[in-house]
Amino acid sequence: MNRRSGHQHRPRAAAVAAGLCALTVLTGCGAPVAVTPPNPIPTMCDDLARELPKRVEGQDRRTTTPVSAATAAWGDPPMVLRCGVPTPTTFTATASLLDVAGVSWFAEPLSAGVRFTTIGRVANVEFTVPDAYSPEAYPLIDLAGAITDTVPTV
Repeated sequence: MNRRSGHQHRPRAAAVAAGLCALTVLTGCGAPVAVTPPNPIPTMCDDLARELPKRVEGQDRRTTTPVSAATAAWGDPPMVLRCGVPTPTTFTATASLLDVAGVSWFAEPLSAGVRFTTIGRVANVEFTVPDAYSPEAYPLIDLAGAITDTVPTV
């Protein structure tokens, strides 16, 4: 007990709280992001997972649940990546594609963002970007190198 104020000092509690805050910063923003991994998961998704950047569009990487090499997330609200997804049902041979640093993306507008899916790769990579990161295509630049290095074109 502190003689002057009559309050107990809790240095141990403060140290624990500081440690938990540091752990939260190191593992990403708060709670894990729930992401359903595709099934089956192509083996190249393991390679992609190892090459993904720690930051996308200035946002730190977050943990995903369940833990899977086929999923990743960054920021809050989360930008979410899934590797090994099927070709979108709305994709047609005449659809417009967005080329970003050697990766072709098919864009599907959502009510609050855009879902981008790679086209012409052995495994499709889907990346959903909330409209909080407008223009939504900018984060694709940060993913291009990892995708071109690990997911071959067909």
